[in-house]
Amino acid sequence: MAKDVKPTRKNLMAIEDRIDLSERGHDTLEKKRDGLIMEFMDILDQAQDVRSDLDQDYERAQRTLDMARAMEGDVAIRGAAEALKEHPEITLQSKNIMGVVVPQIESTRVKKGLDQRGYGVLGSSARIDEAADAYEELLETIILVAEVETAMKKMLDEIETTKRRVNALEFTLLPTLYDNQEFIEQKLEEQEREEIFRMKKIKDKKEREEEEEDEPDVTEGAPIPADD
Repeated sequence: MAKDVKPTRKNLMAIEDRIDLSERGHDTLEKKRDGLIMEFMDILDQAQDVRSDLDQDYERAQRTLDMARAMEGDVAIRGAAEALKEHPEITLQSKNIMGVVVPQIESTRVKKGLDQRGYGVLGSSARIDEAADAYEELLETIILVAEVETAMKKMLDEIETTKRRVNALEFTLLPTLYDNQEFIEQKLEEQEREEIFRMKKIKDKKEREEEEEDEPDVTEGAPIPADD
């Protein structure tokens, strides 16, 4: 509200400082927003790729499992699954992308050799091994998808937050500051014109008084009329 601001030079200087700071902040946030969008597009491309890989890996894993069930039976499949002793381990770390902390998931013991699955070479078959390979690859892809999509969501949230800040500066704060600046400048100009006009009137009045003092008194030296 411009009318709520006192039209003083001190306030004008304070508003000009705020405008300068807000404009620099606006430029910085715009650059950050554009950089985040570029990073987000890269992550989005990666997410689309890993999503496609996930679909393919899931179809392959389901297909090999169905084949193993048909050839070996459910009992053999469950026995191979229950023989597993070492389960995958997930370590959650983080990395920084333009000020946004996103997760970085490290996994171990996902891919295993035949001697690490617990059921042994003689207690299995090629169909079960193929299904196990397919599901291990599927699990690795799921972990990658979780990392990429979580990063994508965090980047998108930060982009929206930065957009709101840019819009708040561009459409709310800066217009208000510009209005206040214009209001104070106009009021100060009016005050200056009024002061100039007042000083001019004082000067004119003083000059008239001086001129009146300098005029000769016409009554001095005049002859006194004689009495009849």
